[in-house]
Amino acid sequence: MAIPDYQSLMLPLLTHLGDGKEHRMPQVLPILSEQLGLTEEEQKELLPSGKMTVFRNRLGWARTYMKKAGLIEHPKRGVFRITDRGKHVLAENPPRIDNKYLEQFPEFIEFKSIRREKEPTVTESDTRTPEEALDAAYEQIRADLEAEILASVSAGTPEFFERLVVDVLVHMGYGGNRKDAGQAVGRSGDGGIDGIIKEDKLGLETIYIQAKKWDNPVSRPEIQKFAGALQGVRARKGVFITTSRFSDGAVEYANTIENKIVLIDGQMLSGLMLDHNVGVAPGNVYEVKRLDTDYFDED
Repeated sequence: MAIPDYQSLMLPLLTHLGDGKEHRMPQVLPILSEQLGLTEEEQKELLPSGKMTVFRNRLGWARTYMKKAGLIEHPKRGVFRITDRGKHVLAENPPRIDNKYLEQFPEFIEFKSIRREKEPTVTESDTRTPEEALDAAYEQIRADLEAEILASVSAGTPEFFERLVVDVLVHMGYGGNRKDAGQAVGRSGDGGIDGIIKEDKLGLETIYIQAKKWDNPVSRPEIQKFAGALQGVRARKGVFITTSRFSDGAVEYANTIENKIVLIDGQMLSGLMLDHNVGVAPGNVYEVKRLDTDYFDED
């Protein structure tokens, strides 16, 4: 038999997770491979990149989409399990779980709307050029990868998040070297301030950091508290980084105060990690060439 597409893998995966235990992908892969009757050759079939098996890739996407719908959760890094909603879905005994089925859950609709903003819908009457289609495909891959990055960050410990924040800032050119920057985090002990980092390698100015690994939105009072802490140390610049998002009131307040406070939410953080190669590894590189008209111009 052929390897099922990722939507066809949703129900078998959720059924396997129905025991309520914590699972890891390396343990799940061989069990589902056997249940689905995949041959050894099918289990080893690789993507064109040669970096991952087709079955692992599709099963990973099945897990990701069901997580977006709230059927699966990640209690810690590398571990996933079924949620109460997922158990309720299994109790209904659906003949199939696919994207259309997941659209009954508002979290999945919100996820799809975010993706739709970044990737145009492809139809049979698509009039885009190959280059435009390639750009759209890149944006889709990037949006999906950013979502995976944020999920991994959110599943980490607060200590891991603090180290990650420093890594991002150092890769962006702040903080001098990694050792100096790392020593700053968590050492100030100042109310509302989690760390201090140099703005440049010479240390001409200091930036104060607040890092919050939260699920709920960061509201205006938290930004006010951070602004007060900055004033207490006569600081002019601060960066507030969270894995969640900022309320409208928080954004409005940060834009009106004298001190410069940059707000980085989870979506922006994952984008910065991708742009500055933090927590990601290079994949395939495609060089798109164009015709050199000057070469063919004989005049």
